[in-house]
Amino acid sequence: MEEHLRVVGPMNGKFTFQKHPNGTIDRGRVTCLLCKKEFAYHRSSSSLSYHINAKHPVASAATANVSGEDVSNLASNSKALRQTTLGENTPCMSKSATDRLTNILAKWIAMNCRPINIVEDKGLTEVLQTASNDPSYKPPCRTTVTNKISKMYNGEKKNKLEILVEDSPNCVAITGDHCTSAGNHSYLGVTGHFIDGEWNLNSFALTVMKTETRHFADKCAEQFLKVANDWGIENKISTIGTDSAANMLAAMRALPYEHIACNAHILQRTITVCLDGSGFVGVLAKCRKIVGNFKQSPASTTELNQQQVALGQKSEQLIQDVPTRWNLTLAMVSRLLRNREAVQATLDQQNNHRLVMPSEAEWGKLQRLEVLLEPCRYVTELLGGEAYISCSVVLPAFRHLDRVMDITDEDPAYVVKFKNAFQRDLAARRADANETWFKLATALDPRFKDLKCLPREKRDQVWTSLENMLQEAEPRRAATLQPSTEDDEPAQKKRRSTLLLGSDSDSEEDGMESGELQRYRAEPSISIDDCPLQWWYAHSGAYEKLSALARKYLASPATSVPCERLFSLAGHIVQKKRAALLPENVTKLVCLGDWLKKKK
Repeated sequence: MEEHLRVVGPMNGKFTFQKHPNGTIDRGRVTCLLCKKEFAYHRSSSSLSYHINAKHPVASAATANVSGEDVSNLASNSKALRQTTLGENTPCMSKSATDRLTNILAKWIAMNCRPINIVEDKGLTEVLQTASNDPSYKPPCRTTVTNKISKMYNGEKKNKLEILVEDSPNCVAITGDHCTSAGNHSYLGVTGHFIDGEWNLNSFALTVMKTETRHFADKCAEQFLKVANDWGIENKISTIGTDSAANMLAAMRALPYEHIACNAHILQRTITVCLDGSGFVGVLAKCRKIVGNFKQSPASTTELNQQQVALGQKSEQLIQDVPTRWNLTLAMVSRLLRNREAVQATLDQQNNHRLVMPSEAEWGKLQRLEVLLEPCRYVTELLGGEAYISCSVVLPAFRHLDRVMDITDEDPAYVVKFKNAFQRDLAARRADANETWFKLATALDPRFKDLKCLPREKRDQVWTSLENMLQEAEPRRAATLQPSTEDDEPAQKKRRSTLLLGSDSDSEEDGMESGELQRYRAEPSISIDDCPLQWWYAHSGAYEKLSALARKYLASPATSVPCERLFSLAGHIVQKKRAALLPENVTKLVCLGDWLKKKK
């Protein structure tokens, strides 16, 4: 009888009695066969029934007459009878949703320059599992992400190639420059720029290719030609923009394309040279020592921030200038002038007698230097844009600098010396620049077509050059006309009438070219804040040949700054932890990151 009770137990055998240490049956303690939970048993089964109904609803529906064999089956199938938890009821992600999440991960990694092994981070796994409400989700492996990025790059490059073939009207401007990675590898970055049929300015990366040879002129020329051939634009390139390094200038002379020297490099080099021999050398040396003291001491920086707050100023760090970084000298001077009192109070608190603060006269020099360099900063930033037309702004911008550097009666001797040196050096560096291209671009920009940035005697030369170019374009256009057929006879008659208007006829205008140019010159100039591309989009039908020239000359960037931005992006990718990246993966990641960011 005791053995039977031990096997069957209360609630039709859903519970079994426990045993004493001596092996006898303990009728006051029972164990649930379904979940092994222990209960006190006092001849009443109400609590046991409640447990079965609440925790094991499936088992509660079992028949009242359960044999010993049935009890064993219930115990062995306890997991099947157990109520499922909330996590177990959560459906897993479908394959399509998983693939979509993998593609988004690959896009995020490429666009934001994240290392591919980030998919192995446990924290990212937890975030994705929580966001997807699927605790079983596992991020893709590195190989999968690499393949996704490669596939994405090939698809985006195919789209870019189609745009270059279909939308670029036989004139693509490129910029190029070399950079060195953290792993001491050399790369050539190249960007492409053109105006499409809808008069939108397109600008995107073409490549960041690893270069194995020294940067000799012939090798640089070969590298540019390789990029042009890879993208199928060798017959479309109008200009190549580079810095003014000797090897680059020699390489450009060996290529059949127009060269545009980086005007930002020219301006910044002039500033650096003129400052070195100016009357600002002494006070700038003091400024560098003061800034260096705070840069090398976190405690001093903290004390400076406290003084700034006490004076009601914004808490900010001082800036150390670097000769190779543009506009940092101006930034250093401006920041020191703004925090002059806070710096003095901090040094007085420290009893620091090693550092000598500028005198009142020297502070006046810094204020004058700030006034001189601020227009240079504005021009550098203005010419360095790639989302708007910059080539036509070169001459007006430099004319503005010429007026800023005009000598006045109030200028002290050291300012006169700086201005004279600035004007001479900048004029010498611009002598080898492609001034002809800038003049034509300025004339084709409806904001500056009055050419007030040029002397009066040089303005007519620009319009004469444009008229000659229009006349040369007409024979080429006529040569492309096909023999007429009956179906397109009306169109052929229209073309022939156009040719007659463009020839030496007795029309009121001296040929269509002069008429087009005269009408354009008679158009009122637009505001400096208006977009010249929108103007040409609205008037391209009225100026068929002139608009083609505008699309060509306005597309060229005034600087090689687009490549500098490309190298900034590459710096996040080709870093010390990723110095072993394959060259083909570098160009994929950098170019794809550039394309995806500009696609937003």
